[in-house]
Amino acid sequence: MADTKSTARRRAIVVGGGMTGMLAASVLAGHADVTIVERDLLPDGPRPRKGLPQARHAHVLWSGGVKALEELLPGVVDQLVDRGARRTPVMADLVSKAPSGQWFRRFTHGSHVSLLCSRDLLDAVIRARVLADHRVTLRQETELLSLEGGARRVSGVRIRSADTESTLPADLVIDASGRGSRAPHWLRDLGLPPVQERTVDAGFGYASRIYRAPGSTADGFPIVNVQADPRRHPGRGGIITPIEGGRWLVTLAGTRGGRPSADNERFVPFALGLPHPVIGELLADAEPETDVVTTRSTANRRRYYEKAARWPDGFAVLGEAVAGYNPVYGHGLSAAAQSVVALRRILERQDLRTPGTGRSIQRSAARPVENAWNLAVGQDVLYPGASDEPPSRLEKALAAFVDRAVDAGSRNPRALRILLDVMSMEKPPSRLLMPDMLALVCLGRKKPHLAGPPLTDREREAATAS
Repeated sequence: MADTKSTARRRAIVVGGGMTGMLAASVLAGHADVTIVERDLLPDGPRPRKGLPQARHAHVLWSGGVKALEELLPGVVDQLVDRGARRTPVMADLVSKAPSGQWFRRFTHGSHVSLLCSRDLLDAVIRARVLADHRVTLRQETELLSLEGGARRVSGVRIRSADTESTLPADLVIDASGRGSRAPHWLRDLGLPPVQERTVDAGFGYASRIYRAPGSTADGFPIVNVQADPRRHPGRGGIITPIEGGRWLVTLAGTRGGRPSADNERFVPFALGLPHPVIGELLADAEPETDVVTTRSTANRRRYYEKAARWPDGFAVLGEAVAGYNPVYGHGLSAAAQSVVALRRILERQDLRTPGTGRSIQRSAARPVENAWNLAVGQDVLYPGASDEPPSRLEKALAAFVDRAVDAGSRNPRALRILLDVMSMEKPPSRLLMPDMLALVCLGRKKPHLAGPPLTDREREAATAS
C-alpha cells in the first residue's frame, strides 16, 4: 500500500469535472492535493450542464456501477436515495423486450440492483460530496491547452483562464474530459505516435422528453424497455425510466432512416411504432413537462491507450475519454465508475510518481472498458454501415450465441441470473461461456416465451387512473 505520509505533498490534476473526473479526484485526494480543470461553469445543483448534452437522455446505473460508486464514496447511494433517486431490484422492476424479440420474466429474488434518477441529480450529489473535501480545488471556465513535459513523463498542464495562460505542475494528470477529449493531440504534441482507434456507429439518433408520471405510477413503477433489433432496419427502441420528482424520463431511439424527430407531436406516434407499442400506450395519459430534445452523436468510439507502444509516466485517461458507447445499452456510467475503482487499486499499491504508474492505471482501467465495449459493439456492429469493416465471422458467431443466451434467459430463471451478471457489469461477457451457462443454453429446461410485456394489471390500471 502506498505510504500516504510520503505522498502528502504530491500534486494531481484531473481534466474534466463530470462524474468520472469527480470520482477520480476523490480517489486522488487520498494521495495528493488535487486540482480539477473544468472548461464549463458547473451548476450549483441538479440542473443541466452546458457541456453534457447526453444528460438529457435516460441513464440507468446498473448494479456493477452502483457497487463501484458505493466503494468510491461510501454512503453516496443513500444520499442519492434521500434526494429522490430509487434503488431498485432489476428483475422485479424491469419490463424489457430483448433485441431478438423475447420478453424477460420478472422475479423478486434476484440480487441485481439499479439506481434510477436523472443525470443532473447524480452529478450534483457526487459533485457536492467530492468538492466538500478541502484537498480538492475546482478551477472552472478553464481550458486545458496542452500537456507539459515530454514523451517520457508528463509534468503538468498548460491552461487558459480569462485570457490568461499559465502552467500547473503535477505529479499525475488524469484526463476525464469525456467524448471530446483531446488526449490524442496532446500526446502527439509530446512526440508520441498515434494510438489505435475504432469506431462502430450504428447511426442511432435519440429523442427524449420528461413526463409527469400518469395516474398513480409515480411510486414504484418499473423501467419499461423495448430494445432495437439489429436484424430489422431501421432499428427502433425506447425506454421509460422513472426518476425523482414523480416523473418519467422517456427516451426513443432509431437508426439511419428511422430516427425520432424533435417534433413534440410526433413523439408518441413514434413510440407506438416501436417493435411493441407498450411505451406509446403508457404515454397516452401522461402529461409532458418538457419539449423533446434530440442527440445524434451516439457512436461507439474507443482509443486503445493500453496498447500504446510508448506511454508517458504521470498521465492516464479514464471514462469516456477512453471509450464512448451507444447510450442505449446503459453501460457508460458503470464502466466509468469501475475504471476509477481500478485507479484506486493501483494507487493503493504504488506511489503516483513511481515509474510505470500511468501505464498500470491505463491497463487496469481497460478491463471494464473492454466489458462495456463488447456488450455495445456486439449488437451495433450488425447494423448496415456501422463500421468500415463488416462484422467478422467471430463477431457474427458471438452475436448468434448471445441471442441464444438471451433466449435461454427469457425462459429459464437460472440462465437469466447469469445473463444479468453480465448485463449489469458485475461479471465480464466471458461468464456466458462458462460450463453452467452453456448447459442451460443448450440443454436447460425452458418455459414458453411470454406473449407480451409482463406488466401487472395493477400497473396498467395505475397508468390510466385519473
